[in-house]
Amino acid sequence: MKKNLMMLSLLLLTCNFAFAQTPTSIKVSGNCGSCKKNIEKAAMDAGATTANWDKTKKLLALTFDAGKTSTDKIETAIAGAGYDTENKVATEEAYKKLEECCQYDRKKKK
Repeated sequence: MKKNLMMLSLLLLTCNFAFAQTPTSIKVSGNCGSCKKNIEKAAMDAGATTANWDKTKKLLALTFDAGKTSTDKIETAIAGAGYDTENKVATEEAYKKLEECCQYDRKKKK
């Protein structure tokens, strides 16, 4: 009986780690509903399991499996879509491809 209980505990612990999701949030520049759609899509395409960008707070709340992707990969994908994040800057070319309503005020580089 003790052996079965230990095996069951080990199995549950293993399953918990296998399906563990890492929640985090990332600052992402943007303006509108189109930005929301594009930012969330870029995050999901980069491996996020959930992505919800708040237009007012400019904050992307997401979860992901750390064994499959990382915040760095997700931020790189978002920058590739034309949006600056707290750690990645979109290229001028990617930024200029955004719809006019999505072209947010960019901070000047020092």
